[in-house]
Amino acid sequence: MVGNATSNTLEEHNSPPLRAQENVLTFIPADISKPPDGGYGWVIVGCNFTINCFTWGVISAYGVTLSYYLDNNVFPGASSLDYALIGGLNFGVAMLAASPVNWITRRYGHHIPMFVGILLQSFGFIAASFCHDQIYQLYLSQGVLVGLGVGFLWIPSIAILPQWFEKKRSVANGICSAGSGIGGIVFSFATSAIIRKISLGWALRTTGIVSGGMNLIAAALIRSRNKEIQPYLHPFDLKLFKQLSACLLLAWGFIVMFGYITILYSLPDFSRSIGLSSSQGATVNAVLSLGTAVGRPLIGLLSDRYGRIEVTGYATLTCAITVFGLWLPAQSYGLLLLFALISGAILGVFWMAIGPLCAELVGLKELPSLLALNWAAVAGPTTFAEVIALKLRRPNSGRPYLYAQVFAGISYLVASAIMLALWYDQRRKKNSASLRTW
Repeated sequence: MVGNATSNTLEEHNSPPLRAQENVLTFIPADISKPPDGGYGWVIVGCNFTINCFTWGVISAYGVTLSYYLDNNVFPGASSLDYALIGGLNFGVAMLAASPVNWITRRYGHHIPMFVGILLQSFGFIAASFCHDQIYQLYLSQGVLVGLGVGFLWIPSIAILPQWFEKKRSVANGICSAGSGIGGIVFSFATSAIIRKISLGWALRTTGIVSGGMNLIAAALIRSRNKEIQPYLHPFDLKLFKQLSACLLLAWGFIVMFGYITILYSLPDFSRSIGLSSSQGATVNAVLSLGTAVGRPLIGLLSDRYGRIEVTGYATLTCAITVFGLWLPAQSYGLLLLFALISGAILGVFWMAIGPLCAELVGLKELPSLLALNWAAVAGPTTFAEVIALKLRRPNSGRPYLYAQVFAGISYLVASAIMLALWYDQRRKKNSASLRTW
């Protein structure tokens, strides 16, 4: 009687459930590895939002800098492919850093690589501001150092967010991903204005100093739940290739990046090719980022409600439709702004969806390992997509970017077919599991 009374009293106060065995009350421990879906998790959302803003947001403004490089003989002897490859290195080197970053995180925790990343990114932009005449200097500073900085800072952070959310995982990730859109807006206008009124050098220095300070605050506040979850953190886990779903996700990311980088970096120069001014080109780039800021939280909300694979597949297909339906016929400022706004909301669906999708397919323990494979898979396309796009460009024709536009549209179309295959594979597994249970 005493035991029952005690149990009832404790249950009324929301204590952990009790089990009676031989007149001894035993507490059943709660599952501490289960994401809390809130609490300090919202601070993590703020930290990740800031990191996205001052890493990918900063990099997305490279389209403005690229347009300046293409129109001005800043580095004598440098070609348009040189400048495209430098922008691609921001993504490619960041992705290639995934395996060593995972190893360092497993050994020393997440703060060490993040602080190293802040130092590398800031120094890369500041060093680039003093580069003159020799293009290899820009390769090393604005290309390699900035790319390494982004990789060391961002890669540990993206694996932390899913540890704090389950039911709200996609919407939380969508809010974080919107940071890149806000950063893109701010730095597109700021870079263009500083270049016009002061110089390119001061635009790069300002970017390095401001992004470094903000990232330092975010990295200091971020906390992981690695002790509770104990993720494997394999730098390159080959056994994941045995899973068809993981292979399909890797293939989707590989293909979709060709379309993403082509649109992201080509729009400002495409604007100039149809007779718009450099300030109008910067505005187009900013509107693209505005679409990102608005669209990614919405995609996250829809993903949590209607299915992450389903919404990701629809968004990928819609990207293909907007390229062929809006970008191909765009010869006016108004239509180009409309395309930038709509496509901005969905073209970067990879960055919004990849964390939740990996967690859904393999669980939190394998999450960092599958993410590392995804970063390795997209390193090639992120590095060389804009190089391919500029190689396809026909400067002396009436429509210089026609082939590059088709290339981007086909990339999204093929990627949407791969996501359909992933959806079918997951549906087949669920049906098989249901039959076994029955």
